[in-house]
Amino acid sequence: MSPQLVALQQRLGHRFAQPELLTRALTHRSFGADHNERLEFLGDAVLSLAVSALLFERFAGSDEGDLTRIRAHLVREDSLHKLALGLDLPLVLRMSDGEAKGGGAQRPSILADAMEALIGATFVDAGYAAAQGLVARLLSEVITQASGSENWAKDAKTALQEWLQARRLAVPGYRISETRGQAHAQTFEVECSVPSLSLVKKGEGRSRRAAEQDAARRMLDELIARDKPGSGLRD
Repeated sequence: MSPQLVALQQRLGHRFAQPELLTRALTHRSFGADHNERLEFLGDAVLSLAVSALLFERFAGSDEGDLTRIRAHLVREDSLHKLALGLDLPLVLRMSDGEAKGGGAQRPSILADAMEALIGATFVDAGYAAAQGLVARLLSEVITQASGSENWAKDAKTALQEWLQARRLAVPGYRISETRGQAHAQTFEVECSVPSLSLVKKGEGRSRRAAEQDAARRMLDELIARDKPGSGLRD
């Protein structure tokens, strides 16, 4: 096993008894037939269950709606992409030369898929307890931050709309600006616009809804930053 994969296992806090699972989890379909999509499918389900259990324990006073919205925030593509970057996954992904030259190793959707595949591989390698432990290690700090974040209690589109309406500004508009990939594995790019402020933010996701949420979150982050004293909307 390469030094890079040894180091990755140290960062994950899990040493694979079946190293081939780790290799497969890091293999994009462009590289060959033994790719990570089945592990990604499994990892998606394991991640959802593990996060649900963690939130159920951590936020005993929250209702179903709030827990669902926080979970959606934690398992969305953007969050998984950040985790993947923190683990230096772009350095160890296996993909075709063409995909690599096209920037595939940095593409949020590919990195998010690999993150789910790693969780699925951990589950197959050592069972649910090991996979849940991995998810807890990866998300512990982020889940702690959720307890003090009002925006996480709402989905990004709702939070953005309420932010604008509170300032008597028109609601945002959304449109698909690009669709990439084959029909079974498409990536959508959506533009979120606030015409009254001449602002446009782009988001990506594996569905139109996910892309709209990503774009709305980016827009809301921008507006909140601009609304601070001495900058943006308050100037």
